[in-house]
Amino acid sequence: MTRSRSYELSMTTQGPLYPPSEVMNTDGHFVVIGGINRALPGGEVKAEWGSALVAADSVLPPFGENAPYRIIRELTPELSAKDREMVLCTLPLPLPCSNYTAVMAPEQQPDPFAVVRPSYPFHQVPIPDLQPEDGPKVTEPVTLGQWIKASGNLTVTLAEQDTAADFRGEFHGLIPNSLYTVMAIRRRDLDPDGPSHPSPFGVPNVFVADEEGNGSYHARLPHPFPAPDSAAAGNRIVNFVVLWMSYQMNYGGAVGHHGLGSDIHAQLRLPGPGFGEFVTHA
Repeated sequence: MTRSRSYELSMTTQGPLYPPSEVMNTDGHFVVIGGINRALPGGEVKAEWGSALVAADSVLPPFGENAPYRIIRELTPELSAKDREMVLCTLPLPLPCSNYTAVMAPEQQPDPFAVVRPSYPFHQVPIPDLQPEDGPKVTEPVTLGQWIKASGNLTVTLAEQDTAADFRGEFHGLIPNSLYTVMAIRRRDLDPDGPSHPSPFGVPNVFVADEEGNGSYHARLPHPFPAPDSAAAGNRIVNFVVLWMSYQMNYGGAVGHHGLGSDIHAQLRLPGPGFGEFVTHA
C-alpha cells in the first residue's frame, strides 16, 4: 500500500466543466485554463487540457454530459502582452452556462439560484460591510498574467494506522495578501444522479498568501480514502483544489455561498481525479 506521495498541482481557472471557467474577463467571456470540450470527427466530445476564451452562451447539456464549447479564440501557451494584461472578473449570478444543481451552503444560503448579481472585476468586488478606511489589500486589477504564475505541490501521507491522512501543500505565485481556501472534491460530488456540494478540506480551511504570493496549508482528515468498492466509496477524496476567495470571506462548513466562480475561484488543482493508490479504513 502506498503510504506517501507528492503531486504537482496544475494552475487552472476551472472547477467542473460547467460553468467552463470560474473566471471571466470584462467582455463576459469565460477565461478557460483547464479541460476544453471539443467535438471529435465522429461526433463525440472530448475534454482536452488547453487555454481559450469561451462564450457564455455555449450549449449547456444536462449535468454529467458534455457538449463542445463555443470558442471565441484560443489562448497561446506564451500569452501575448495584451492577454497578460487581461483583467479578471467574477461570474455573474445566476451563473451562466452552469448545470451544477447542488446548493453550496444550504444553511447559509438555501436559495442561491434566486440571487441576481453582476460580474465584478476582482479588485472591485463589493466585500460586505467593507469601509475604505478598513484597508482592503486587493486594490489593483488582477490580471491573467498574474494569475498564471501560480504553482504548488501537495504531499499526502497516511497516518494513524491508515485511518487518516495528512495533506501538506506549498504554493507560490498566488495573488499576494489575499484569502485562499482549500476544497475537497469527493466522488459523490460528481454523481450525475445527484451531486452533493463540495466540502472544505478541513475546518478552518483557510490560509493567507503573503506579500510575495507564497502560502502553505496542512490538514489531517479522517478516513479520506474508503475502498472504491465499499459502501462509503462516495466519500473518497479525488481532488484537492486551492480557491481564491474574491469576497475575502470564509464560510465555515461550506466552501462558498454560490461557488463556481461567483465567490470562489479555482487556481490550483490536480488535472484529473487522483489518489487512487490510497486506501484508508474507519
